[in-house]
Amino acid sequence: MIDFDKEITRDIIDQLPLKSFEGEIVVVSDPSFLDEVVNEISKSKVLGFDTETRPVFKKGEKRNISLLQLYDGNRAYLFRINKMGFAEQLKEILQNKDIIKAGAAVHDDIKGLRKLSSFNPQGFVDLQKVANQFHINGISVRKLAARILEIKISKRQQLSNWDNDILEASQIRYAATDAWICYLLYFELKKMQEELGKNSNITTNKNRFNTTSNEQ
Repeated sequence: MIDFDKEITRDIIDQLPLKSFEGEIVVVSDPSFLDEVVNEISKSKVLGFDTETRPVFKKGEKRNISLLQLYDGNRAYLFRINKMGFAEQLKEILQNKDIIKAGAAVHDDIKGLRKLSSFNPQGFVDLQKVANQFHINGISVRKLAARILEIKISKRQQLSNWDNDILEASQIRYAATDAWICYLLYFELKKMQEELGKNSNITTNKNRFNTTSNEQ
């Protein structure tokens, strides 16, 4: 594992093996499939979580979340929010306190989703805050993957157009990789806590986000 006290540089990251998700990916843009998909996901106790938004290049311009990604340990699920809306079935997962949703800077994702529709998020784990317990320097997903998993992940597609009518294969792979990495990081950080004798149960933000949707 890379020394946490040492600054993580691009040169260090570039020396690591490049990895991306190679498993099954389910892209959902038709709400008629949601019940079946959500029923399968709801069997999971832990989900990797992330969202994607079309980038903004003009000052003051804002865009809504385009994609919601979940990884359940078997498959990556990409929900095209821009096409089918923030469906009630998805809210049920994000409001279920018994299903952990692990992501980085989850407050920003939740704030973006709440702009679409009000919901009461529970069971979220912010990996950046967990990493702070170990005084890890550099806590973006890419840097966390480098430090903790000792792999490099590409961020090349981050600023691509997530509102494309049809997502490119590279976009799909990128989005799935982010949710997959968050899932792996959750279990690795949990293991680190146990090894250091800290509380073995990573605290979830079950009540942190139970304010109304007009949160600033």
